[in-house]
Amino acid sequence: MTTPVENLKKFVRCSQLGVPPEKDVICWLGDRLNAVLVHRVSSFEEAFGLQNLRGGVPWWLESAMQERNKALRELARYHLADQTRTQQARTITTLSSRYMASAWRFDKNRPEMPMRYHGRPQEWLWQAFKSGASMPLSERQLRNIL
Repeated sequence: MTTPVENLKKFVRCSQLGVPPEKDVICWLGDRLNAVLVHRVSSFEEAFGLQNLRGGVPWWLESAMQERNKALRELARYHLADQTRTQQARTITTLSSRYMASAWRFDKNRPEMPMRYHGRPQEWLWQAFKSGASMPLSERQLRNIL
């Protein structure tokens, strides 16, 4: 089962590409918009199931943090599997700081990841930074995520 945020992202991606979304996404979106129009709900957030989650974190920030954390876990899995969690966290902290100080200032405005990053640690760093959640993170935060 897909989440409301995933459905919205699917719809946006299809719209940007100029292709029709899947029928289930169209039906879901139509039903949610109708709920707003006929006043079955009091807000768009309620209609789309976008409530604040743990500790009052806004839904959009929670979604960004999940994307960032997934990218960081993939970085550790694909490129740092031979290291302990502590070593992985230390390495990711170093890589993140270097990426932020050098390439991120050029990459942050790119709509797509540079092809030269594919299959390299920068692929996952780009995704983590592009998520919109805070980056870089401390070693302690990274150990908890990993």
